[in-house]
Order: sequence, then structure tokens, then C-alpha cells
Amino acid sequence: MVTGTMTDLENKLHIQMIRAIEGVKDSSKIGISFSGGVDSCLLAKICQDLGYDVLLLTMGFEDSHDIEFSKKMAKMLGMDHEVEIISEKTFSDVAKKIWDEINVDNLSWNENCIAFYYVAKLAKKHKISKVITANGIDELFCGYNAYRDSISDGADAVLDMIKDKLDNELRMMKAVNKIASEFDVMIVQPFLSEKFVEFGKTIPLEHKINGKDDLVRKHIVRKLAMAIGVPEESALKLKKAMQYGSLIHKNLLKVKKTWNMNF
Repeated sequence: MVTGTMTDLENKLHIQMIRAIEGVKDSSKIGISFSGGVDSCLLAKICQDLGYDVLLLTMGFEDSHDIEFSKKMAKMLGMDHEVEIISEKTFSDVAKKIWDEINVDNLSWNENCIAFYYVAKLAKKHKISKVITANGIDELFCGYNAYRDSISDGADAVLDMIKDKLDNELRMMKAVNKIASEFDVMIVQPFLSEKFVEFGKTIPLEHKINGKDDLVRKHIVRKLAMAIGVPEESALKLKKAMQYGSLIHKNLLKVKKTWNMNF
């Protein structure tokens, strides 16, 4: 149910997001990887409005930002929510196992695979076989801080970065699903589907980023989120990547010292 006024472009984005989500939803109950940020809140709200049986899934170390913020946003949305607290005692072993399994010398890939390991573990615990994520929004709508640097070099530089980041995300999510398969859980990304990506690329850059000093970015996504009832605190919240909000990055850097490996 729409609670605010949409522009024509926002309405088109909303429709395309619904179609993308409908294209991957094939089970009676789905999980949503949920941090409480604008992307996962928008995804959750659309699924809620579609009448899906949804369980929000959050992982992180105890008292991490994502744990606390996701609880608050889930309550405001009125949606079922489960949390997986990462054990400090077993984290090093889990992280090392994942590093060895994906065999990719890339810190971000390893952090994301670790994060989704815990998401998949939580999904399995609640008998959920498919988890939907909002991956793709940051890539398509200039969510990353790096876009502030590229826009100084012109629109073509931003478009090249969008392509590179989408390619990286698609490859990384294959590694993520390799890890999640341990729990017989599939991680799906409707906003990385070919049709949605094609549509996202047609949205003018001024609706995504306003210049090198734009700390907010993803403007059309944030406006759509507020229009359909995502809490303003989430819709306007600055990006905090999953590996930072969950404290995985901090703890991985700490334990990797015991591995005698360079990141």
C-alpha cells in the first residue's frame, strides 16, 4: 500500500522492483537478509505489501549496529524477525573454513561470504530454503562512496563503475551461494536480474547521485522507500556495509593475524 505521492519515475521503479521480486519468489515462505537499512527495508516492505509470508533475518556480533538497528526497524514495520548472534569463540574457525573454500584473495568477498553463511544458517534453523537480498541497489544507484570520486571524472566514468561493480557483485554472489549451499539455502538477488539491471541503467544519474559531495546518494530509491511507508529513519540513513554494521570486518581483521596470511 502506497502511503506517499510518487513521481512517474518512482512509480516505474516500484513496478520494476515488484516484477523482479515476483520473478524469484517461488516458495510459500521466504527469508529476507535484513540490516534495517533503506535497501533491505524497501525490499521487506514491498514483500509485505505483496502479502508474502516473510521472515526477516539478521546476523551480527552481539550489540553490533545491525543487530540493534534491525530490531528497531523490524518492529516499526511490524514484521517477524530473527537474529543470529555470531559466536566469538567459533568465528575464527568459520571464517578460515570459508576463506579456504571460496579460495579468493579478496577481503570483501570473504566478508560477504561469512555474513551470508550466518544468514543461511539462520534460515535453515527456521526451515527457509530461499533468502532474498537487496544486492544490486548500491551498484545500480550509486550507493557506494566510491561513486563520489568517479563522478568528478564525468558521467561515463560513473557508468563504467556501475558496470564493474555489477560484474563483481554477480561473481561474488556465486561464491556466496557456494557457501550457503552447506545449509541447503539459496540466496537470490532480484535486483541483479538482467531485466531489472537494464531498467536501472536507464534512470538518469541525477536521480542517483548529485556530485562529489553527495553523502546520501540513491535518491530515487530513498524517495520510493518513504512513499511506500519505509520508516524515514531507515530511508534517509547513510550506507553502512553489512560487513561493518555486523562487526564482521573488525573481527575478521583481528582473527586473521593468527592465520599468518596477508589480506
